[in-house]
Amino acid sequence: MAAVKASSLDPAVFGRQFAEAARLQGFRAEPLGEAGGVPLVAYTKRTPGPRPRLYISSGIHGDEPAPPLALLRMLEAGMFDDRATWFLCPLLNPSGFLHGTRENAGGIDLNRDYKDLRTEEIAAHVRWLQRQPRFDTAFCLHEDWEATGFYLYELNAATLPSLAETVLTAVRVHGPIETAALIDGREISAPGIIRPAGDPRLRESWPEAVYLCVHHTHRCYTLETASSLPLEQRIRKQMAAMQAALAAVCAHPR
Repeated sequence: MAAVKASSLDPAVFGRQFAEAARLQGFRAEPLGEAGGVPLVAYTKRTPGPRPRLYISSGIHGDEPAPPLALLRMLEAGMFDDRATWFLCPLLNPSGFLHGTRENAGGIDLNRDYKDLRTEEIAAHVRWLQRQPRFDTAFCLHEDWEATGFYLYELNAATLPSLAETVLTAVRVHGPIETAALIDGREISAPGIIRPAGDPRLRESWPEAVYLCVHHTHRCYTLETASSLPLEQRIRKQMAAMQAALAAVCAHPR
């Protein structure tokens, strides 16, 4: 698996940029802790009235710069407006970005630690999550070094209306959808869509999406762009996917 250079995303610089953009958009910063000398921060914006509660995370793998950069651009563009109450975790693995590695500074894949909670980063994240209300929908933004196109995982145990086709339709404008019949060792449910079978709680290790669906939401989407594409194209695809998903959720929150 290839790795991007650490200069693709400087966690300290990104943290300052995101904090300022969040402040201008009316978000509240909620410190979670620190990793590699860089603060771990969540951002919330609670809109009065009956609004959907939407959670978005990025930056859990330090060799995947497009998702946090896309989230920053979405924030600056005002996409997180009064349609919803928002919960953002933009950079869950700052030490990984500091070293340009998928794992954190201790060599642990944080997206496999939501069952054992061995790392400071994920333990702090879970403590924060436990203080939040349930989310109507959650989104985890990622990249895949082995993919050639965009795809998504859908966890939707309550069989709420699917956002998958809406997302893929929006993304196709900006580049290819993954065509493989087997993605990440799993058979697809439809082109570009994985709906894992079986009880996710039985997995030996839990990624963030499984933890969220067990404890915090009935519907979670993991959005994956292909790392082989140019960075700007990957950012556009993440933004298009989220813009379409948020429009659908906010129009029909349940």
